[in-house]
Formats: sequence, C-alpha cells, structure tokens
Amino acid sequence: MDMFAALQAFVAVVDEGGFAPAARRAGQAPSSFTRHVDALEAALGTRLLARSTRQVSLTEAGEAYYPQARAILDQLAEANRALREGPGAARGLLRLSLPVTFARLHVTPWLPAFLAAHPDITLDVVVTDTMLDLAAQRIDVAVRLGALDSSSLLARRLAPQRRVVCASPAYLAARGTPQVPQDLASHACLTFAFADGERRWRLSRDGQHEWVRVAGPLRTNHADTIREMALAGAGLALLPTWLVGEDVAQGRLCPVLDGWQADVARPGASPPGDAGIHALYLPDRRGMGKVRLLVDFLAERFGSPPYWDRGLNG
Repeated sequence: MDMFAALQAFVAVVDEGGFAPAARRAGQAPSSFTRHVDALEAALGTRLLARSTRQVSLTEAGEAYYPQARAILDQLAEANRALREGPGAARGLLRLSLPVTFARLHVTPWLPAFLAAHPDITLDVVVTDTMLDLAAQRIDVAVRLGALDSSSLLARRLAPQRRVVCASPAYLAARGTPQVPQDLASHACLTFAFADGERRWRLSRDGQHEWVRVAGPLRTNHADTIREMALAGAGLALLPTWLVGEDVAQGRLCPVLDGWQADVARPGASPPGDAGIHALYLPDRRGMGKVRLLVDFLAERFGSPPYWDRGLNG
C-alpha cells in the first residue's frame, strides 16, 4: 500500500464530501480513491468512513484520525515548500487572514505597494472576522485585534488598540458633553452586542477604574453601524481609534472624557491585557522571509504612534 497516496485520498474524500467529488477535483476515477481508502482501513483494522448511497461521513475512529492525517499532509507540503523556496526566501505564496473593516481601512490600501516591492510574492488574502485556525486553514500571517488569548502562536505587536468615547458635534450641542464617566448613564449610548451577554463601558485613569452601565437607541454587532449612527448624531459611541481616527481629525466626531482610557468589559472584570493589533503566525513560519517582510512592512506603514492616532490627545 502507498501510505502517502492513501492519506491523500482519505483527506480529499473528507474535504470534498465524497468519493466522486474528490475524484473529479483530482481528475481521477472514483474507483482509485475507493481502493486507496479501502487499503488504509484494512491496514488500520478499522472503518474510517461510513458510506451510504447518498453520503459519506466519518466514523468515530475517522473523527480522531482525520485531523492527524491532515496535519501530516500539511507538514509535508510546508516542508517541501520551504525547501523549494530556500531559507528566508522572499518569494512564493503568502496566505494572509485579516479582519473585515480593518483590512479595508488599513491593510488592503497598502498591499499594492507591498506587491510592487516584492514581485516574487503572491498573496492569498482571506478577509473574515472569524478567528481561523492558522494550521488547519494554512494561514501564514493573521492580523488580530484586541487582547490575545494564550496559545502556541507567535505574535508581533504592530500597533496599540486604543478606544475613545465620542459623539458628533451636533449631539454634544443638543445633549451636552459628559464630564465624568458616570455622566454616560444619562446619555444615549450606541452599544455593541456581545453573544455572551451584557457588558458595560469601563473608563480607567491613574489606576482608577469606573464601570458604567450604558443604554441607548441602538444595539448592534457591527462597529461600522455604530460609527454611522454616531456620525448622524444618534448618540455616544465607544469605538477603536483605527476606525474613527480620521473622523476625529476632520471634526466629524469629538472625543469626550479626556484623560480616561475606554474599554468594554464584563462588570467586575479585571483590566484587559495588551489590547493591541498583532500579527500572529505559527512557530514554523518564524524564519520565512516573506512573513518577516510583510510584518515589517505593516508595522512601518502603521507607524509609532499609528497614523490613525496622531490627531488625538491623551
């Protein structure tokens, strides 16, 4: 039995949802895939796939075996690619994962310059707010916003993530400007909807933390919607400066509560960790020249402080 071919066939059948679609994608006969998977199951002494006339599904043994088989094939592909490209090579495919709005505002506008400077690199950009599994999705670099969970991933901090409470000049003229955090309770606040329940706005200054329950005319899971409503004068918003920095610089939105650092938190929660903007990558990508080039490029373009914070005080 050709173990490598058998693993490839098994993983392809699972990925494509059946023998026929896997064979079509590979340009081979379904019977070839059937022989490989049959041989693999015989060698292992267990069924990996439950087959019916309509569908193919993983057995309990297959559920346990598939991720390991996928990892073996991915590691081999990565080893082959690294050998072809050479150590530190700045060429080949670079797969990048980006959050949707941050990508639109602060990454994709710079990518033409990156590609012009490095014509031997090809980018495969996945734009999603979903936290992808970098190994499973074969992502070389992921940009993540906010405090990081502990993991085996390596992280390079590209910029701080700062939030401000802000409103339009029209709203502040009509409703007044909050002077202390507790004033927020009497204002119309545009709030972000979290799947795990209510959160409050937290304001911090000189080691002092104030949690304020806020309410208002809008609750949404979309930061751009909050920004648009704030620009229209509907209320106060707590938003990251990478999203509203230009609005503040142009006077379309005005920060309030100067000197207070703003965040979103569960009541009674401790202050967040490093709520920055990070580039994450797997340890085996550490020495890849194209990864280093992209991460250095983004850090240089963002600057220190990042260009979206340069019109802000505090």
